Amino acid sequence: MRTRTNAGAVTAVALATVLAAAPGASAEPNPPGGPKGYFCAYSGPNQTGTLVLRVAGNWSGNLGVGSIFNNGVVYPGADHVDVTSYLGGQPSTDCFPYDPGPGRSKANAEPGLTMIRVVWRGEC
Repeated sequence: MRTRTNAGAVTAVALATVLAAAPGASAEPNPPGGPKGYFCAYSGPNQTGTLVLRVAGNWSGNLGVGSIFNNGVVYPGADHVDVTSYLGGQPSTDCFPYDPGPGRSKANAEPGLTMIRVVWRGEC
């Protein structure tokens, strides 16, 4: 029993040390045409090609996209975005935090994906 207690203490100290030494998140450079405070969609992968959407508020429509990026700013209750899209059958909604928040703030789209809604919200 004593060995388990010591092993647990060593593991806890090691984990705490790793978390304390982990670097903080750093913001990526603004993508072309996508300044801080905006959600942007591009025609190509990795925020390349033509900027096809730049919004600081909610949006709905029907738009084929190649990639997206939430370049929002810290704003409690409205700094993450729900993105609803179709790829064949039923719509799917994914949440994207602002950059450099924890989580994924950008994504590449599958070929044929159509984005239909962007809604700003609080935490994912």
